[in-house]
Amino acid sequence: MSEVYEFLNSLNISCDMPLVVGVSYGPDSMFLLDLLSKYFNRNKVICAHVHHNHRKESDEEASKLETYCKKNNITFEFMKIDSYNDNKFTEEEARVKRYDFFESLLKKYNSHFLFTAHHGDDLVETVLMRLVRGSNVKGYSGISLIDNRENYKLVRPLLYLTKEDILNYCDENSIPYAVDITNYSDEQTRNRYRNKVLKFLKEENKNVHQKFLSFSNKLKEYDDFISDYSINIYKNVVKNNIIDVHLLNEEKDVIIKKVIEIFLHKNYKNDIKLLEDKHVVSILNMIKSEKSNDKISLPLKKNLIKSYNKIYFDNDIMYNDYCIILDEYSKLPNGYVIKMINERENNSNYITLLDSNELKMPLYVRNRLDGDKMEVLNMKGSKKIKDILIDEKIDMKTRRNYPVVVDFDGNIVWLPGIKKSKYDKSKQGKYDIILKYVKEKNYE
Repeated sequence: MSEVYEFLNSLNISCDMPLVVGVSYGPDSMFLLDLLSKYFNRNKVICAHVHHNHRKESDEEASKLETYCKKNNITFEFMKIDSYNDNKFTEEEARVKRYDFFESLLKKYNSHFLFTAHHGDDLVETVLMRLVRGSNVKGYSGISLIDNRENYKLVRPLLYLTKEDILNYCDENSIPYAVDITNYSDEQTRNRYRNKVLKFLKEENKNVHQKFLSFSNKLKEYDDFISDYSINIYKNVVKNNIIDVHLLNEEKDVIIKKVIEIFLHKNYKNDIKLLEDKHVVSILNMIKSEKSNDKISLPLKKNLIKSYNKIYFDNDIMYNDYCIILDEYSKLPNGYVIKMINERENNSNYITLLDSNELKMPLYVRNRLDGDKMEVLNMKGSKKIKDILIDEKIDMKTRRNYPVVVDFDGNIVWLPGIKKSKYDKSKQGKYDIILKYVKEKNYE
């Protein structure tokens, strides 16, 4: 217990800070509730109990816990889960709803500390399960003493103790609790680890949980270092949720993988558990590949696209169809403008000279459409606009919305900045229209 008290003291919690404690009425959480209410006796301790509506004993346990809290002057907060998706209980959905409730209480009481009763045996089981299933460095570290969430700290002071330590304390101090008999069934994967693997390890070393806690802390230390470094790299190589492949490839693979993890976490948020290490490896291989274009299918029907030097999710592609009549100054959705000028400034593809007598007026600028073809200047026959853009290595995200200038009949007369059409005139030829394609000033 000395390690637990030392850890609690290191938190430096002020006496006016309310503390939210997740309590199920099992021995672990009842031990934690008793411990915190005594150690932080000047703080307001809030017992947060969730009725999962899954076991027939839950009503009685909630009633007993409320009675216990009233007797010990502890604030009792209760929430019952009325229904589950498809009317089927799942641990994952229950966990999400449970933590939503906890976080609502943190806001209600203006608290920055949430305590849960995970103990040393839980840590051993979690590490072993993730080693067998596969994970990343952070995952292999198991359960942390402290998780820094966005607006609060999730604290687990019982990782220094075993289940046996907790049960002995509860029995010796007459702390009431209920036992969930489903914890003894080998139908659950975690129970098999608990009842078979953990039992064997404890026979080898009764304090094996301390070894796992040390292992966990070391992995977390390394992961924190790599994460801090990778966050700085991420800021340089990911802009507008698009990965710059060339820049990222300058880093070591361990950093690239961590950047990928950060990228996925920002896009999947609460659904990040749907992703596995194999997904990270697939993305790493796509980044390393010399293929210019590639696609990876990920959970929740998300597709990650590689287009030349960019990687992004396909739902980030903006298909904003547009068609604008050209006038003296026409603003385009991509931040460029096409303006009419009086004199040709150069012979680049950013300027075209046209004869209105050869065209059906007025002129329009629109986004590229499937099947678009253009008769390129000084070239026999026509060529698909899509192929021209691919040849010019225009990425897929830009390709769909690339501006195309057409006349009233739909003839493509110019691909601004890339190719001129057969309608373009030389400086010595006959023309009465000069168009220039240029970045709009102050456009971001």
